[in-house]
Amino acid sequence: MNPEPVRSVSRQRAYEVTAFGEVVMGPLQGYHHETYVVRLPGGTRRVKVRELRDGILWFDRRCFRSEEQLLRGLQGWITYIPDVFDVDGMHMQGFIEGRTLGRSLLWSRRVPGPLFVQLVQLFEQMVHITPDKLWVERRCALDDRAVDGDTDRFLGTLIDFMEQRVYYANLERFGSLFQQLGLGSESIMFLRKSVAGLRARPFCLLHGDLHRENLVIDPGGNLWTIDWELALLGDPLYDLATHLYLMRYPADQERAMVREWCRVVELVRPGSSYGWEEDLPRILAFKKAQSVFTDVIRTSLSLGAGSKFDWSMLPGAVRRLRDILAAAAEPLGLEMVPTPAQIMAALVRWQRTTHLEFA
Repeated sequence: MNPEPVRSVSRQRAYEVTAFGEVVMGPLQGYHHETYVVRLPGGTRRVKVRELRDGILWFDRRCFRSEEQLLRGLQGWITYIPDVFDVDGMHMQGFIEGRTLGRSLLWSRRVPGPLFVQLVQLFEQMVHITPDKLWVERRCALDDRAVDGDTDRFLGTLIDFMEQRVYYANLERFGSLFQQLGLGSESIMFLRKSVAGLRARPFCLLHGDLHRENLVIDPGGNLWTIDWELALLGDPLYDLATHLYLMRYPADQERAMVREWCRVVELVRPGSSYGWEEDLPRILAFKKAQSVFTDVIRTSLSLGAGSKFDWSMLPGAVRRLRDILAAAAEPLGLEMVPTPAQIMAALVRWQRTTHLEFA
């Protein structure tokens, strides 16, 4: 889907900043970036050199102009985050030695107690960082930002982004597929109504993508948080909902995380968990619906087209889309979830009738 370029800018830069052109590791896996790990000249410190991949589909709203600028702004606020180094005019993040939480817990959804405690501490540190305390350049215009505490508007901006940058921006190419799967603008309108009416909560820094592969355990057992590219300033409950949605905790540990999150955020900024009992299910419903259009596009493209259409991947793609559509049926107001046979027919029909036109 996204072939790595033969002569990548990242690889060239990686060689330029090493003493003898030695790349220690790479390219590392990642959808948005091609990443290499290099050792700085004259030392043993390892850093990451990254470039956006060619031809990627970017479906996530970004708040800050530069992840490296944000990381610099967070030094002293968040304990375990990468340092940033300037080498020959390039800004590079320090490489965290260790294993991701996902790789460490391959066969378990339960997070060990000491790491669970550190996750709670991370949320506690983030709620200290309010919009007026973080002087980092942002991408969005002032009139596109929700006023501190206006959680309804904050979530509304995310729905706006999904509608304009994911749905309408891809309607010409994928509109027929959306329609065959029962997805349309009326689904987004239904979503707006179903999640409206959130309680006011004071804004703070949100990681925005806090899942197992963005958490690294170093040899000393410290939990580091990486990949802050989707960080936002907004409703703290949104970050908890995103975390719960991505982590898939066992039920008892999910309840424990909600309880501990409420405890620490209220200690730091009273009112940060206000109305969570009613609002958390709404935001979780939004998370289920948020990725539907994205997943339809990426799944359809992953199958290839024409003579390169990968029939062996089709059953897995159908199962994946069926699960995604079933989970999002209620918040999107879908009257009926397509059957596996209907999803398969829609994917094959779209590949045959649409791809050549846009190839």
